[in-house]
Amino acid sequence: MATSDSVARVLESLLDWLESLSSNPWFYALIFAIALLDSVVPVVPSETTVILGGIAAGQGELWIVAVIALGAVGAFTGDNLAYWLGRRAGDWLQRTVLSREKQQKQLAWASEQLAKRGGLLLVTARFIPGGRTAITVSSGITKQDYPTFIRFDLLAATLWASYAGLLGFYFGERFKDDHTRAFVYAFSAALSVTILIEAVRWVRERRSKA
Repeated sequence: MATSDSVARVLESLLDWLESLSSNPWFYALIFAIALLDSVVPVVPSETTVILGGIAAGQGELWIVAVIALGAVGAFTGDNLAYWLGRRAGDWLQRTVLSREKQQKQLAWASEQLAKRGGLLLVTARFIPGGRTAITVSSGITKQDYPTFIRFDLLAATLWASYAGLLGFYFGERFKDDHTRAFVYAFSAALSVTILIEAVRWVRERRSKA
């Protein structure tokens, strides 16, 4: 419990610091950098950073188009770094970081799902913190077609940045002094998008079988 409380305090301090910077033009660069890092090292609050940028844009301090664009470009760049990390260092990762039987089974599952669901899985995973890294790295390890990866990842990054930025832009007053609510709304929105995508995929699959 003490550890979780400490993590919560650190995270809250980080978000307070980010909020204090959100009205500064340099925050654009921070949006890009954190969105990029979160794709490779999923421990930084990229959704909340884009939401804070959206809040600042709603107050006239930033430009919402730039907030969304930089969030999308940062996410897209980070996803591509994760893909090439998996593709170039896949053998090493499987011998070291992913050497356990459980991790090998997860990699096999990811490979199977990528073969079955294709690019839609990239779109779904982009809305799941941690899941986006697992799928993009797995895409590289299993050598998924790169042009296809680019097309779907560009769509995923654009949708992700748009929902986070517009969430802050239109509902900023609700999040301004309550970061926990921002997290809950961001997670709920991401979950809703994921369910919608999966529902569409399921319906299309049923129709193709019929």
